Amino acid sequence: MKRALQIALLPALAVLCAGMALAQPAADPFIGRWALDLANKGAGWLGVDKDKGYLDASVLWYGGSVMPTDAVYMDGNTLCVTRLHTVERKDAAGKVIAKQSFPETLLCTVSGDELKGVSVNPNKDGSGLDKSEFTGKRIPPLPPAPDLSKVKFGKPVKLFNGKDLSGWKLFGGIKNGWSVTKGVLTNDPKQEEGKPHLSYGNIRTEKEFEDFNLTFDVNMTKDGNSGVYLRGVYEVQMLDSYGKPGDPHNMCSIYSRLQPLVSAEKPAGEWQTVDITLVDRHVTVKLNGKLVQDNAPLLGCTGGALWSDEFRPGPLYLQGDHSGVSYRNMVLRPVVK
Repeated sequence: MKRALQIALLPALAVLCAGMALAQPAADPFIGRWALDLANKGAGWLGVDKDKGYLDASVLWYGGSVMPTDAVYMDGNTLCVTRLHTVERKDAAGKVIAKQSFPETLLCTVSGDELKGVSVNPNKDGSGLDKSEFTGKRIPPLPPAPDLSKVKFGKPVKLFNGKDLSGWKLFGGIKNGWSVTKGVLTNDPKQEEGKPHLSYGNIRTEKEFEDFNLTFDVNMTKDGNSGVYLRGVYEVQMLDSYGKPGDPHNMCSIYSRLQPLVSAEKPAGEWQTVDITLVDRHVTVKLNGKLVQDNAPLLGCTGGALWSDEFRPGPLYLQGDHSGVSYRNMVLRPVVK
């Protein structure tokens, strides 16, 4: 009964903590956006701001979406950021018999533009706490949106030769679903019915780039899901979202961060044209000739990023672990400074 009462009180505790989160002067050094380096070379992001005297925060932790937190408060000079995770308990037949909420808390200290933290996460079986250390660096303010009419681009670089995967390498999975046939780069992550799920790899360019313009054609399978990562940091979502209402996870969104301005996607099975320009942490995207991202500011990395540093050169990388997808005519023009 005592344990059940403790679990039941967790959501109320989160609300109480949020209500107590009046920003004190000690909180001010945390205000801003932070690029997080997580355990096992993971990438994350933390945004902290202050609204009407109260602290708010959003977190990206390894993969998935940028999510608002459940509570933010100060304990002396330590910033405490809490997220609640709900775990379902099932019986032998798979029926849900109970739900429990577990609080994951990030305990952060700051020195200038450097952040140190510890993630404290109860084990799902209730056996104890899992703790992991992480660090962060303050992300400098965004520059003004660039005047793209004045940006100069270099000679076009063909990113694949139309014959094989020369210039690309596999990572992040145990099986390769990528192949090239008649100028088309295709991912076909087949699963065998009744057998364990096979983990398919992503592919990335061996070359690394800074700012650029990238054009390509893409063909989505029914309910297909892939992504093109710019410099290995920002995912431009590739999704069969034809006919779906607007969402920051739709085709040519900046995954979970920027919703497309209009729905410009075609049905699955049709070739679509994508034109992406990345300059000074701002992104412009045209899908099938329509502007869907207009020189929009990029606040930080997206889920699945190779690293959280937005200022280092990086590869193009293509998601291959979700579903089938095909690409062709992939050409990059680097910005000439």
